[in-house]
Amino acid sequence: MPNEVVLVDIFDNPLGVCEKLKAHMEKKLHRAFSLFIYSGDCILLQQRAYGKYHSGGKWANSCCSHPTIDEEITACVVDRTREELGIDIDTPTKLFDFIYYSEYDNGLTEYELDNVFVVKFDGRVDNFNHEEVNAVEWVNIDDLAKDLVNNPTKYSTWFLNCAPRVIQYLKKN
Repeated sequence: MPNEVVLVDIFDNPLGVCEKLKAHMEKKLHRAFSLFIYSGDCILLQQRAYGKYHSGGKWANSCCSHPTIDEEITACVVDRTREELGIDIDTPTKLFDFIYYSEYDNGLTEYELDNVFVVKFDGRVDNFNHEEVNAVEWVNIDDLAKDLVNNPTKYSTWFLNCAPRVIQYLKKN
């Protein structure tokens, strides 16, 4: 996994690089991505490993990470998905991006410009990286929409921000 993140302005223009943990400690806006893998009317969720530097044990989208300064973001999404979930995906489609800010109990923050992607995948996901992922689960999008309302604390903050728009997109398409 990358140790440096790309610092950006609010329009996703690169401003430089910063060590990942330092960026999360110093509230620096940086580039990230969130991938939603779907099959039929289900989305693949991952439960973050409990040892993660924040949001350990929270449920989130299929894969998320930070590209390095030298990586094209779509290629990074494909590569990180292979590293985290142990699967090969087709080229994902970018839906949108958004900025969010969240503070955590351990003094870290998330201040990210998150690029959100989707990709269809119909295979098995049973060889994931246990240092990154505790569990995976295919969840029906209607059930997920209800659970986001009823149990918001079990999900990561970025997931709560972008999942509704992804669910709407998948229902329309």
